[in-house]
Amino acid sequence: MSTLPALEDTVRNTCCFSDANFTRMLSMMTEIKMPAGSHLFWEGDAADRFYYIYSGCVKLSKSSVEGKELIVYMYTSGDIVGQADPIGSRTHSYTAEVLEDSVVGVIDQQDMEFLICQDGAFAMDFMKWMGNHHRLTQTKFRDLMMYGKPGALCSTLIRLGNTYGEHTGGRIIIHKKLTNTDLSNLIGATRESVNRMLGDLRKCGAVDIVDGLIVINDISHLQGICHCEHCPKEICRI
Repeated sequence: MSTLPALEDTVRNTCCFSDANFTRMLSMMTEIKMPAGSHLFWEGDAADRFYYIYSGCVKLSKSSVEGKELIVYMYTSGDIVGQADPIGSRTHSYTAEVLEDSVVGVIDQQDMEFLICQDGAFAMDFMKWMGNHHRLTQTKFRDLMMYGKPGALCSTLIRLGNTYGEHTGGRIIIHKKLTNTDLSNLIGATRESVNRMLGDLRKCGAVDIVDGLIVINDISHLQGICHCEHCPKEICRI
C-alpha cells in the first residue's frame, strides 16, 4: 500500500504541473524506497514507467563500450524521471543509478497516458514538463560543445551552484561533495584536465575548496568563460 505524503509535505515540480494535476498524478503512484547503488533502470530497459523523486538523488548517465561515463543529469527531490517516446521501441537510452538512499514514486506509462488522454489540462502540463526537459538538455549540450572544456566546467559549476548552492557572504557554497572524477564525467573530460582547470580557477580566486566543498567566489568570472545566457534556474541546473 502506498504511503504517499500530502501535497503540502512534498517537494513538487513547480514550473510544470498545477496543484490539482500534480495531486492526481501522485494518487496513481506507488511509493518505493531505493537504496544507494541500486538502479531505477538500465540502458536498453523498457521505458514503461515514470518516476517522481520525493527524496534522494538519482544519476542519469551514458556509458561507452570502453567504459567511459558521461553524466547527463543528476535528479533531486521534486524531479520527474522518465522517457516519453511515442515512436519506436520505447527503450531507455540511459542508465539511472540511485546515488543516495531515496524515496521514489512510480507510475506506469499506461496510467500516465490515461491521465493525458482524460484531461486536456493535464496534457498541457505534461507538455510543459517535456518542453522544460528538452530545453535543459539543449542548453547542457550547448555548454558542453561550444566553449571548450573550460566553458563546460564553468557552466557545470554554475549549475551545481543553482542546484545545491547556499549563498552566503557574496559566495556560493555547493553542498554536494563531488570528486574531480565526478566533474570530469559531467563534462566529458579527463580527471587530469579538470584538476588543471580547477587549479587555474583557484589561482585567479574565482573558486575555492573548503572542507571538501566547492565554493564559488566570483560567479561573473565563470559566466564570462562559458558565455552565460542567464537562463532561469529551472533550466540552469545540473
